[in-house]
Amino acid sequence: GASALVLISGDRALDLGITTEARIISFADHAREPEDFAVAPTGAVRRALKMAGMSSVDFHELHEAFAAVALANMELLRLDHSRINLHGGAVSLGHPLGASGARIVGSLINVLRQYDAETGCASIANCGGGASAL
Repeated sequence: GASALVLISGDRALDLGITTEARIISFADHAREPEDFAVAPTGAVRRALKMAGMSSVDFHELHEAFAAVALANMELLRLDHSRINLHGGAVSLGHPLGASGARIVGSLINVLRQYDAETGCASIANCGGGASAL
């Protein structure tokens, strides 16, 4: 599978007369030992929220190639289960290589629009021990 997102600065979007779908306030990476990759998103989410000056968001998209990833991070971050992966995650929807990041960001934007919400966090772990969040 494949997908694409167009990232553009707010100033450039204004110059071109383009309406944007979302705004990235912050992003962060975090790494653990490779065997602890499943809980690496917790660190990335905490860092991204801190950098944004936020303590919580309305909704989360948490990429989980394994169900235990979502469960572990929901517990560690004390997240409300009704506000995570509202339309399913990678276990139910699939996670084609090269498209996972775009899929979770697109899903998050759709959920924010559907529920007229303002803030969300997308996070993803890689199997090498790292994770990213925005």
